[in-house]
Amino acid sequence: FKQSLKRYQLANHVMLQMFNNGTIYIAPNLKVNELLSSGKEEELIKLIDASVYADPTIEICSPADFEPGFREGIEHDESILKQLVADWDNVTDDPKLNIFLDYLKNTLFNKTINREGKLLVFSESKETTQYLQDALKANGFTRILAVRSDNRKEMMPVLKANFDANYDGEKKNDYDIIISTEVLAEGVNLHRANIIVNYDTPWNSTRLMQRIGRVNRIGSTAKDVYIYNFFPTEKVNNDIELEKKAKMKLFAFHAALGEDSQIYSTDESPESFGLFDKDIDEERDEKLRYLMWLRCLKEEDPDLIKTISKMPLRARVGRKNKVMRNSTLVFIRNNRRDAFTFVREDGSYEELTFLEAAKAFEARLDEKSIPLHDLHHIQVSKAIDQFSDKEEDSKAVLNKVNPAQGPNEKKAIAYMDGFLSLPDITDEERDLIRRAKRAVTTGKFQQLQRDVNKLKSATQKTPLKPSVLLDKLVQIISAYPLDAIDIYTEKEAAHEEYVLKKELTPEIIISESFNS
Repeated sequence: FKQSLKRYQLANHVMLQMFNNGTIYIAPNLKVNELLSSGKEEELIKLIDASVYADPTIEICSPADFEPGFREGIEHDESILKQLVADWDNVTDDPKLNIFLDYLKNTLFNKTINREGKLLVFSESKETTQYLQDALKANGFTRILAVRSDNRKEMMPVLKANFDANYDGEKKNDYDIIISTEVLAEGVNLHRANIIVNYDTPWNSTRLMQRIGRVNRIGSTAKDVYIYNFFPTEKVNNDIELEKKAKMKLFAFHAALGEDSQIYSTDESPESFGLFDKDIDEERDEKLRYLMWLRCLKEEDPDLIKTISKMPLRARVGRKNKVMRNSTLVFIRNNRRDAFTFVREDGSYEELTFLEAAKAFEARLDEKSIPLHDLHHIQVSKAIDQFSDKEEDSKAVLNKVNPAQGPNEKKAIAYMDGFLSLPDITDEERDLIRRAKRAVTTGKFQQLQRDVNKLKSATQKTPLKPSVLLDKLVQIISAYPLDAIDIYTEKEAAHEEYVLKKELTPEIIISESFNS
């Protein structure tokens, strides 16, 4: 928490310094705060010069580019953050650490539960792992391995020799405790240990199960796996409800997938928690209800599931509903996305969520159909038009792959494919992109695919308009001598357009009209 506060203060202070100097660097993908706080502005400028070509998120601004009052707001934040950091520097007592040390000394290495004397400790941040390592060593626990993203690779041989029960080489006993972030939550065996301490309990129960999977593995010599979870204090938990929400997610796994292992606590069961309490999260509960119902249906009536799966596309039916009079609900999809579109009598429409659509589609077993109303086909066409319009906005993110290419080539070609369907692309731009694709396919310029993928990566966290991305892509590929690249033949180009059109063609799965 202290480190987070200090990071906020540093970021704010660096922004204020940039205002004072008259130049503000905005580069989400570069370490602006770290470099400027270390006095490395020249290094930052060099990085910006090297990256601006493939990273449209980079901007260099002046104070005049910001709204009036922005600088004053930063100065106000500076004084608040400075005081907060000073106040928290005076806080040295850590009751959570005290409890952990008590368990280390009196419980976690008890031979009745921990025969091999090994322990795995997970935290959410590398600052906490360093803090724990220092604190434990100060209290006499010196046989510790602290693993983070920056040292995971070099630590692997030591980890395997000391903690992998299936290790083929000489097993060692040089370390008793691993302290790690999520970098060890998957992809490694650590099952000479059978005790896990979640010093920070994640909100995502999948991550928690991945952690436990490091020791709950074939080859373990221990009869039981013991899991110790730290939760917030009662007062804090009342505010953020971490324990309740984390358990909710896990119980969803239990109910939907039949999982019977206890992860969070010994009293863990869906029934004991009140999963369908509407006050907790009605939407999550309702989704789970449909999921459980479908699971039961598959088990109890497989013939019905087969019958449903053989229903023809474009199935339609009229249903009685006074509230939704003269309206239509259409489920449409193509190879890229799907949508539940509800069209009203006046021609207005909206896309429904899965839950909203499921409630509307749900019918009694004895419900009889009624004739389609006169607006049915008009409203279905309206839904298709709306689906197609929305598809135009997302054409720049196609993901076609060529199995003959490597992963980097596939990524670059798939990214460039997306631009070919933009409505405003010119014939010259389309021709240039096709030549670039052919160059990547034939391995003509190795750097070309890297530059294209850099552009894709740079804009993932900071999305830009397709037209802006197209300009940047054209700028990148124009730097290569593509005139010498053979373009697709007319037959190949026609096939590409055909495949693209087929992928984008909306398909009606089912439609229902409602009338009184």
